[in-house]
Amino acid sequence: MPPKVALITGITGQDGSYLAELLLSKGYLVHGLIRRSSSFSTGRIDHLYQDPHEPGARLRLHYGDLADGSRISTLLEAIQPDEVYHLAAQSHVRVSFDEPEFTGSTTGLGTTRLLEAIRMTGLPCRFYQASSSEMYGISPAPQSETTPFHPRSPYACAKVYAYWITRNYREAYGIHAVNGILFNHESPRRGETFVTRKIAIAAARIARGEQKELHLGNLEARRDWGYAPEYVDAMWRMLQRDEPDDYVVATGTSYSVHDFLTMSFAHAGLDWERHVRFDERYLRPAEVPDLIGDASKAERLLGWRASVRPPELARIMVDAELGRSTSAVPGPAAPTVAAALPSTGVVPVPPR
Repeated sequence: MPPKVALITGITGQDGSYLAELLLSKGYLVHGLIRRSSSFSTGRIDHLYQDPHEPGARLRLHYGDLADGSRISTLLEAIQPDEVYHLAAQSHVRVSFDEPEFTGSTTGLGTTRLLEAIRMTGLPCRFYQASSSEMYGISPAPQSETTPFHPRSPYACAKVYAYWITRNYREAYGIHAVNGILFNHESPRRGETFVTRKIAIAAARIARGEQKELHLGNLEARRDWGYAPEYVDAMWRMLQRDEPDDYVVATGTSYSVHDFLTMSFAHAGLDWERHVRFDERYLRPAEVPDLIGDASKAERLLGWRASVRPPELARIMVDAELGRSTSAVPGPAAPTVAAALPSTGVVPVPPR
């Protein structure tokens, strides 16, 4: 029996890299969509490198952009995926206030372009949309699949649009499309501008004497923080069910930024109050005070339940930073991933 084929948009991100690992471990042939850039952005998946000229290589990358619907259609025709995991987006909430139009085009309309390409090509694939807990905004916690959305950022608004367009294509065209409403999930591969990773990096650098201060904004915001490798398993489980549906994925716990800061600095042997400074530039124009997910539906129907809680997560992230230099990329050292060019094949580029 031929292996299942999956396409991952956003494969070079935190979730994309962990999902690629998971699918490869299950025997999938994995295709990833990456944007063309003059600099390499494949650090999180370098350790998955497989020379495309070698027999049995199961990771292939292709240049493409969510702004180019024709390219997406061409790739889908060529790849013929069984499963499409749509993770790519402009995903930084604070940045979305500065770049609202770009965020709407990529995070919102990018989902439409991908779904429309699936509809037009007639592919019988299953589609996963990476929805976000930010869609709930100021709706009272805990939030479940039935909680009304009240988005408080351009990013959240774009995600609400993507959520509803996914449901629309499921109901109007019969596409097997699901929404995974994932609450905050972190790891040592999280982007360095996200608060949990920013805290972990600072704790390690200050402990090594390489940095003196950390500037942060709102310390009182509370979030339901989980561990990213566990969350990509939930994504995969959603697409294995015969009936498409929408699921909240969360730990069901609530910790503030202050809590995460305290735990991280304490693990590095530091008193955070001696090093942290407030900077109003990191405040959002509209804050989201408290997000706590009710993942009982995912536990009941998917058999999924989070095991890593924020105290352990803080230790994992700080230990990862303490164990590597500040210039190291996330993940173990490995050969450079080959860049993908034409849809007819994968062409390697020279190592960095």
